[in-house]
Amino acid sequence: MREIKKIKVRENLVLKQIELEDAIDIFNTINSQREYLRKWLPFVDFTKELKNSQSFVSSVINASEENKEYVFVIHYDGVFAGLIGFKDTDKLNKKTEIGYWLSESYQKKGIITESVKVLFHFAFDELGINRVQIKCAVGNTLSRNIPRKLGFKFEGIERDGELLVDNQFTDIEVYSLIKKDFCR
Repeated sequence: MREIKKIKVRENLVLKQIELEDAIDIFNTINSQREYLRKWLPFVDFTKELKNSQSFVSSVINASEENKEYVFVIHYDGVFAGLIGFKDTDKLNKKTEIGYWLSESYQKKGIITESVKVLFHFAFDELGINRVQIKCAVGNTLSRNIPRKLGFKFEGIERDGELLVDNQFTDIEVYSLIKKDFCR
C-alpha cells in the first residue's frame, strides 16, 4: 500500500499526493473552466471525459520506481484548487521541473508561489535534487511571476518549446534554481 504524502504549506493550504479519487475533482475543474485553462495548458483539449483524468492519475500512481514523480493536489480551505508537482525528473543528473496549474477562482492568493517554495525545499532536502526548473509560455505573466518572485534565474527562451491549443507552437521561458545558489 502506497503511503500518501501530505505537505502543509500554511493553515489553509495543503498539498496531498495524488490519488485515484482525485480524478473527479481534476476533471470537473478542467471541464468547467476549459476556455480559461486551455490558453496555456495543452492537455485541456484532450481531457474530454472523466476517464481521461483517471488515466492520467493512474499513470502517475502506477509509474515504475524509476519513473515515479511526486504530483500533488492543492487543497485550499479544504477544496480542490489545482495540481502541482515534479515532471521530467532526471535522477542521474539530479534535476527536475516543477509544473503547476490553478483553478481561476484561486488565482492571486499566493497559493502557487508558496507551494513551489515548499516543493523546491522538498526536492533539495529530501530528494537530493540539485537543479529545479520552471518553464512557462512567453506571455503567461501569472505563471512567469512565480519563479521570478522566488529567486529563480532566467536562463533564456526555448523557441517553439510547446505545442499549445489550435496546433500553435509557443516560445517557453526557462527558469532555474540550483541548490548551491539557494542554500548559501
